[in-house]
Amino acid sequence: MRVLGSNAPSHDLSAAPAADGHVVAETSPVPSGAADQAVRVLAVRLGSDGEVLVTGPAIRALAATYGQVDLLVSGAGAQAAALLPGVTETLRFDAPWSGPDPPQVSPEAALDLVAGLIARRYDLAVIFTSFRQSPLPTALLARLAGVRRIVATSEDDPGSLLDVRHRRPPWLHEVEACLELAAQAGAQLSPDDDGLLAVHPSLPAAPAIGGPGGSGGDTVVLHPGASTSSGAPRPEGSRAFAERLAGDGWEVLVTGSAVERDLTSYVAGDHAVDLGGRTSLAELAAVLRAARCAVVGDTGPAHLAAAVGTPVVSLFAPVVPLEHWAPYGVPQFVLGDQGAACRGTEARRCPVFGHPCLASVTPDQVSGAVERLARRPAAASAGSRRADVASWPW
Repeated sequence: MRVLGSNAPSHDLSAAPAADGHVVAETSPVPSGAADQAVRVLAVRLGSDGEVLVTGPAIRALAATYGQVDLLVSGAGAQAAALLPGVTETLRFDAPWSGPDPPQVSPEAALDLVAGLIARRYDLAVIFTSFRQSPLPTALLARLAGVRRIVATSEDDPGSLLDVRHRRPPWLHEVEACLELAAQAGAQLSPDDDGLLAVHPSLPAAPAIGGPGGSGGDTVVLHPGASTSSGAPRPEGSRAFAERLAGDGWEVLVTGSAVERDLTSYVAGDHAVDLGGRTSLAELAAVLRAARCAVVGDTGPAHLAAAVGTPVVSLFAPVVPLEHWAPYGVPQFVLGDQGAACRGTEARRCPVFGHPCLASVTPDQVSGAVERLARRPAAASAGSRRADVASWPW
């Protein structure tokens, strides 16, 4: 990965407004073999690991169409970027307009980024953002760097910063919104790409697991933390879930980052295996891939589970829309009061006393959801992951 601080011929991506108000590329999607045209593409996703993971299918579409795709991420998304297929080079820039704890504005860092982009001579930049995030600061720096065409979704008037201004339909899942933006840049998935989340198939070995249960087989991952406190169940609730699942006969693996060790130790108690702080994101992917099911809130590991094809019991707080951020393309069961008073507030801390949307989830509900997903009949497990989604409702 490069921390920022040959001439390629250009590809025509001129744009014009469509009848429905979208701005779309006039050129049709580039046919297979267009990589020979050596269009150099920069994809940008300045967000968390989860946000980077849900951008993966769109990045694969860009790579299938144009050949070389570099990915600019922040430090918060760097581990996920290293796992994505289709990325040629990963660049890092910690933007002062992105993330829960952004750095102070640094003219030197911004100029260093611009210099790095100038040196790479990008023909096209596609800036991926979520709802209410603005692509315009990044677009300004890309424009200063001489990027020929810049494509992004923007509710704000972009002035001369964007060549293709896309307006996102409100009902799209984040994965589909990213794919739609890639399509505005003329990109399409290859015919054999299912458009689901994915990581590189070769993952590091999972850490040695020893602890209660010792079944060595039927494991369930419980991830009690989240990047925002509003997206995680209460610790005592997670501990009760772990104890109930262990009582059901599952080997429960409690996962978390190094800063969550106190939480994972409490949740694991003497009835589960505490993996807090013992896995990188790639190692966590290996743990999830080997599990029968994951129980997790609205946070990056939910999308990582989806990327390795593991069913998810989603403990989803409705501070953000479920239709945008539910785990994508895997069997799932959503628990949590989706009509709670916090709905749509985008709060990072629960604005309602007692965290009722997730405090209402019971160990019995979690047990039943895991049983339903992890012990699916063999016929339900066969075929594509898309077929599984159709067979298993939220």
